[in-house]
Amino acid sequence: MTVTTGREMQFESGGERVRGYLAAPDAGRGPGVLVIQEWWGLVDHIRSLCDRLARDGFVALAPDLYRGETASDPDAAGRLMMGLEIPRAARDLDAAVTALLSESSVTGAKVGAVGFCMGGQLALYAATRNPKIGAVVDFYGVHPNVKPDLAKLEGAVLGIFAERDEFVPPEAARKLEADLRAAGKRVQCTIYPGVDHAFMNDTRPDVYSAETAARAWAEMTSFLRAELA
Repeated sequence: MTVTTGREMQFESGGERVRGYLAAPDAGRGPGVLVIQEWWGLVDHIRSLCDRLARDGFVALAPDLYRGETASDPDAAGRLMMGLEIPRAARDLDAAVTALLSESSVTGAKVGAVGFCMGGQLALYAATRNPKIGAVVDFYGVHPNVKPDLAKLEGAVLGIFAERDEFVPPEAARKLEADLRAAGKRVQCTIYPGVDHAFMNDTRPDVYSAETAARAWAEMTSFLRAELA
């Protein structure tokens, strides 16, 4: 069982109470980062990523976009992802930004948004709607019902992709980068060779790559520190 070091919390979104997981650094303060779930939901792996960000000096909040539901097999996860009400998710993400910025431990006027798989696309989408998101890290983001309006994006984007990704192949990553540049946005994309979709997920030995995950993590934290300083 994963041992977490943050805390469960709630915030208001459109008159509803939404659960989330918040982790803060031992030093007490740091830049805020929204962590957006994969299609599995707010599972312990996502909580562990928040904890890890906290150890690296960030205040990390993962909102529960599925309202308590999680999945452990791809079919169920796919149903949850496709059943996600995008307008509600957008509202929840806006509310999560507000909740994160209200934390006394958060420094700065803007936060970062980091998302994985489904969450990567949602991180980009959230940033096109909310100017308080000053930096986006999109880990192999995909969701067929989420169409970010890149012209409205204000923050810089770091895209992290996998060469052997069947969901977001390298040509899709290159197109996203080209589209962002054409829209006049600041973007950098890395396509890591020899790895698959979800290579960051250490609970999935079929795709996890420890070496590449470490490199991508370092790239992400360096980017976030620079953009949220």
